[in-house]
Amino acid sequence: MDSLTQIVLGAAVGEAVLGKKIGNKAMLYGAIAGTIPDLDTFASFYTDTVTGLEIHRGFTHSVLFSVVFAPIFAWLVTRYEKYKDFRGWCWLFFLAFVTHPILDAHTTWGTQLFWPLNNRLAFKTIFVIDPLYTVPFLVFVILTMFQKKESLKRKKYNRLGLIISSSYLLLTFALKGVAFYQFKKQLEEQNIVYSQIETKPSALNTILWTANVETEDAFYIGHYSFFDTKPILFSRYNKNHFLVNDLKDNPKMQRMIAISKGWYTIDTYKDFLYYNDLRFGTLGLDYNDQDFVFRYQIHKYGNGSISFSEIPKNRTQAKKLLTDLWERIKGN
Repeated sequence: MDSLTQIVLGAAVGEAVLGKKIGNKAMLYGAIAGTIPDLDTFASFYTDTVTGLEIHRGFTHSVLFSVVFAPIFAWLVTRYEKYKDFRGWCWLFFLAFVTHPILDAHTTWGTQLFWPLNNRLAFKTIFVIDPLYTVPFLVFVILTMFQKKESLKRKKYNRLGLIISSSYLLLTFALKGVAFYQFKKQLEEQNIVYSQIETKPSALNTILWTANVETEDAFYIGHYSFFDTKPILFSRYNKNHFLVNDLKDNPKMQRMIAISKGWYTIDTYKDFLYYNDLRFGTLGLDYNDQDFVFRYQIHKYGNGSISFSEIPKNRTQAKKLLTDLWERIKGN
């Protein structure tokens, strides 16, 4: 999830653990702890693209990290804070650390919660930025801040924030189930024979959902809103995997395919070769091979090695996507 959401969650967790003891300091330390797992993003500045993608939401988003580093941070804090309850600080840091990846596990990218196991837990029920989750939660955290630490209202507001946000997460599973049923029904009615289907919410909401559908030689992407009255339109994207047949045994290519779980297409543009990660869809709702959110140029070298460089996002496309999303949410 985005940094603001993780700060809010961490603050609420810190308050639940030590708010009655140390007041707003608990929220402050919880907020800080809630952002620490995302420090793994700095790895991208020191590694190649593929390694950076592998590291992201890896060790720092695991239960092991939470267990190992919670007592370390607790020990550091007790060196200078007046409140010396080591056990209490351990619980604050552990819960703030571990709830971060648990929340991230609901997104499309997922987390290696059980690192060093290489499996990513990804429920794909919420977008990385979702105002319906964050805004109410933030309101209750702010209300909590302005109450005295002994106040019953303080406990009530913080608890309501945690309950409402968690209830919304549970609701997204039901919404995903409804959307999945509609996609499956439409694929059968349109006689699209597929091997697998994955569903996820579109940007900033859980009303408009997206399906990635795999067939023998292509992928289809479709969108479904709960306000739809017409059949779902699926756009076809040819796999074109044959374009990298000469690279299929290259370790870096194999790692990239593993990262995208096999959901990728290859295309060429101006004599350059591109790798498109389909899991995160496109920057527009119209068919266009060049609009994928995560698109990488493949560089070949004379010694047989290759590298990937991510294509920067186009802000104009992003702005258009927001407009298109609003219109599509209202139904087809």
